[in-house]
Amino acid sequence: MPSFNFVFITILGCGVVTWLSRVIPFILLKKFKMSRTLTEFLSFVPLAIMAALWFESLFVQRLGHFPQINLGNLLASVPTVLSAFLSKNLLVIVVVGIISLAAIRFFLSV
Repeated sequence: MPSFNFVFITILGCGVVTWLSRVIPFILLKKFKMSRTLTEFLSFVPLAIMAALWFESLFVQRLGHFPQINLGNLLASVPTVLSAFLSKNLLVIVVVGIISLAAIRFFLSV
């Protein structure tokens, strides 16, 4: 069984590494000026991540079978996509998606 000191130092080390990996890019980007093209390209990263997560959650994969559509997530996607077109605000999209999926799971038990 690992000792308390080993576990504590491991958790502390992981925390420091995680914190540094999030802080160092901000420190480096403060000193350098990014081109407009790179800034414009990076503005699509949150949207691409959300789209990939959304598309992956629409299907249920079973070994040896074709992927099947997850009906609950598909139904929750309708108001979420509608709010995306209307608001173009990532926070609104996430909140509408969470609320619609919770309502669908509560009322339809899908």
